[in-house]
Parts: sequence; structure tokens; C-alpha cells
Amino acid sequence: MCLQNKGTRYLIGRSKLDALKKTTLNTFFEVCSHWKLKGGEHYKYNGQTNVITFYNGSEIMLKDLFLYPSDRNFDSLGSLEITGAFIDEANQVTEKAKNVLASRIRYKLDENNLVPKLFMSCNPAKNWVYSEYYRPSLDGSIRPYRKFIQAKVDDNAFISRHYKEQLSQMDLVSRKRLLDGDWEYDNSDDVLIDYGAITNMFTNKVEEGQRYITCDVARFGKDKSVVMLWNGLAVTQLKTFATNTITELAEYIKQLHNQYQVPLYNIIVDEDGVGGGLKDILRCRGFVNNSTALKKENYTNLKTQCYYKLSDLINKGQLSMCSVDVDIKADLIQELEQVKRTKIDADTKLSILSKDKIKDIIGRSPDYSDALMMRMYYEIDANTGKYFIQ
Repeated sequence: MCLQNKGTRYLIGRSKLDALKKTTLNTFFEVCSHWKLKGGEHYKYNGQTNVITFYNGSEIMLKDLFLYPSDRNFDSLGSLEITGAFIDEANQVTEKAKNVLASRIRYKLDENNLVPKLFMSCNPAKNWVYSEYYRPSLDGSIRPYRKFIQAKVDDNAFISRHYKEQLSQMDLVSRKRLLDGDWEYDNSDDVLIDYGAITNMFTNKVEEGQRYITCDVARFGKDKSVVMLWNGLAVTQLKTFATNTITELAEYIKQLHNQYQVPLYNIIVDEDGVGGGLKDILRCRGFVNNSTALKKENYTNLKTQCYYKLSDLINKGQLSMCSVDVDIKADLIQELEQVKRTKIDADTKLSILSKDKIKDIIGRSPDYSDALMMRMYYEIDANTGKYFIQ
């Protein structure tokens, strides 16, 4: 593309620039050599600026796409103007990085009669590349301007004859991913909820019981607010608020409270952030994620304790979910797949993957699973609510 369209500008990105220079860049040099393109004559590489400049003025920039806490919005990409881009090992970067980079593809497109193109390579991973590309390619719902192409080890004509044998000696999960190209691999060492149990949740039949309402409140206008109405351990209604005010949320929950005669002590809302205001309006129970685990159990906080309890009930088929929109179902499944243990080998309190980590992996907040998780507050301590003072 650089050779065909003079003066254009492309980008090669990877999670870490150091890894890009040691791997992807070396492959680039090999391809140039194969094509009889000579460094110093046809192109020049500047190791200080990390830019490859061709004889016709076209450029390829090498870019670090890691999510740094100091630049969570990828403002470092904000001033870029590029003609196209390639992300190597896309499964190692966040969906937000990909989206921001894609929005920068606008340079000299019209004058060269080009359309914006972003090429990505990856290994199988249960994150946004799975939900946005692999899974839609199977069920035919992939967006018309996207294409997923499966490639396995034997498709690479240049692979070392030893590489396949080396992959076959790896652990089972790594073999499934890297050798077989299996996207449905199961890493049971850290995943808390069985994938089959998650999907069964939408067809499970459970006993009726008390009514409950749980609500995960969007933080300061971000993410989504999710309200769930429960009958025992069955979610019977789910409503999502893409944008809302605390007053609107409160009115909706009050409506459910009156219609289904849900006791105030059976209504629980996320008290962190702006949710504290909703709790005050409703005078219901507040859920503080980082508070101490109930009954002094060995968990890092209340949220972790409730997620462990949720995992147990889902795995046993004791929780059910009402019929929901296909996109909500896909999002909820994806969120529950990210409920994973951390620090497995450490002799410390039980912990799970943090919300920020999950957001980085799936590109959004796990709002649906958090609303499910809060219902477990009442399952852990049978006395919860009995001594609740309004």
C-alpha cells in the first residue's frame, strides 16, 4: 500500500512497542528482503522515531497500544492521521485501543480512492475479538464491512518444521488455542463458572420464592444502569437504562416495588459512586463492593464473596434468567466468562479479576453480571433483612 500510494501513512501497532520491534518488525524486514526491497535504498528505518520511510514519501509508524493508567482514553492516538493500520496480536490490546485507532484512519483516502482498512491478527482469546469477530462469523451476524479468516499452523508455508512439534508439547489449553486454533477452549484453572452452566441459566427452572430487586447503577453517566426483578433465584424482568438520571431509576424501582410488593429490605442497589443517592431516595439496602465479607469469610471483599456464591449457584443449575434480547444475552455470557480467580497460588484471601481488568478485556463495564451478583447478598446470610431498620 505504501508503494502503491505515495505520501500515505500507515501504522503497525502492538500491545508493547518493545515486543513489536523484536518480533513484528523483524518479520517486516524479512518480507522486504523477499520482495527485493533494500534498506537504505527503498526504505529507511529510524530507530529513534520508530518510523519507516519509503523512497516515495510514504511512512509506516510503529506504535505502542498498551492501556496505561495515565492514558485510559488513548489520547496519545488523538492527533494521528493515518491511511490504514495493522494490529499484531490484537487479542493483547483493548477494544477501546482498536476503536480509537480505527477512528484515526482518514489520511489521503479520497485522493487515492481508498476506503479505511484495519487489519488485525490474533490468537484465540475469550475477549472482544471472540465476541466481535469469531462468534458473529459462525452465526452469520458479523457486520458486512468485517471479515474473519481462520488460519492454522499448517496454513503458514514459512513455519519451521519444529514449531508444530513444540506446540504439541504445551499444556492442554495452550495446545487447543495455538495448535488447534480452538476458540472454545476452557481454562478451568482460573475460570469460576462453567460455560455450559452459563448458557443453561437461560433455560433452568427454579423454585419460586421471595421477590427481590437488584440494581447496578451507572457511574456518573457512564456504562449502563441495570435493574433486575427476582422471584426467588429466577430473574423475571431485566431493564437497561443506557442514559438515565437517579430520579428516573428511583421511579422505575418504586414502580416495581409497589407492583410486586417487594419489601424494601429485599431491594439492593450499588451504593458506590452515584448509587448512594439512589439508596437515599429509596431508603433500601446499599451494596458496597469493597466492604468486608459477611461472616468473616476468607474473601478480599463482599463483591468477591458474592461472585463466588453466584458461581456456585450457576454451576449447580440453581439460578435462572428470563428471556432477554440476544445482544444482552451475549454480553451477560461474556461477562460471566470473565469471573476468574486471581493469585491462585498465593496463600491469601480469595480474590477475583478486578472490574477495571474486565473492562480492559471486554471493552465495557460488566453491568449485567454485577446486578446478578448483588442478589447473592441475601443468600450468604439468611438473617439479612430480618433486622433491617427502615
